[in-house]
Amino acid sequence: MALVLAAENVKETLEMRKALCATLTDLASSREDIVYLDADLYGSSGMKPFAAAFPDRAFNVGIAEANMIGVACGLSAAGKTPFVHSFGPFATRRCFDQIFLSGAYAKNTINVIGSDPGITAAYNGGTHMPFEDIALMRSIPTAVVVEPTDTTMLKSVVRQLADMRGVHYIRLKRKNAITVYDEGTTFQIGKSLTIREGNDVTLIACGIMVAQALEAAQLLHEQGIEARVIDMFTIKPIDEQAIVEAADDTGALVTCENHNVIGGLGSAVAEVVVKHTPVVMEMVGVEDEFGEVGTEDYLRQRFRLNAQHIVEKALKAIARRDA
Repeated sequence: MALVLAAENVKETLEMRKALCATLTDLASSREDIVYLDADLYGSSGMKPFAAAFPDRAFNVGIAEANMIGVACGLSAAGKTPFVHSFGPFATRRCFDQIFLSGAYAKNTINVIGSDPGITAAYNGGTHMPFEDIALMRSIPTAVVVEPTDTTMLKSVVRQLADMRGVHYIRLKRKNAITVYDEGTTFQIGKSLTIREGNDVTLIACGIMVAQALEAAQLLHEQGIEARVIDMFTIKPIDEQAIVEAADDTGALVTCENHNVIGGLGSAVAEVVVKHTPVVMEMVGVEDEFGEVGTEDYLRQRFRLNAQHIVEKALKAIARRDA
């Protein structure tokens, strides 16, 4: 895979939701099967231009998420490729049974977009702050779970999922992400990307925590410790080979996620490690708590989803391994 890293800690000028809209609009211009459903959130999702361009293929079902999933699955059964959106908790836990049965069990195709995951929900607070959505969607047989890192990855992932059958969950930060990849980088669902080499410890991250892991790796480098950084943007199916190789090479892993440490990326990596090559492992994530109101910066410190905490966990993992 081609890998082109951008400058560190530069925020993108294009919002993730606008990149999503542009990509789906472009797909729909050449594919009549592409349809979009929203739970009364066109403004929040940035999909008003899509609805204007394709009024007969955009459906606002109102604040009725379970019904939205049912309609989408019906459209799938009729040969359409639906993308559906609501805020993360409502796109997953509120309509989990419909996704499980009408989607996966019935072998329909539905691309579920859950926006503002974890602390990116910010001022919407704990009711809108999903720390459990990965855990829920991972538990659905055959489901694919991805968390794009920036707009370059998002555009590629959406196009790939549009060509795949089944239930897919896209965990989407709506607004501006930190640029990690430049145009020209290629991505493959189910395969991670090693974006920094190192043999002392491995940091495995997804979503907004990728940039934090890169920052932590630089802080560790200044202490003479070389950290490998892996962007595990596909949480299911997870890249077992990359995890096993990192475990064998470094003997110490730290997972980094904007999600509960129960059931998310850390749990997925731990399952691989336990089966194949047990090594020392630490997790950076939300420690079994509910969300709260605040800015993303405040919440990052509140839940310790930052580079400094990753460094602490990396040093702890190394000390445990060496002991």
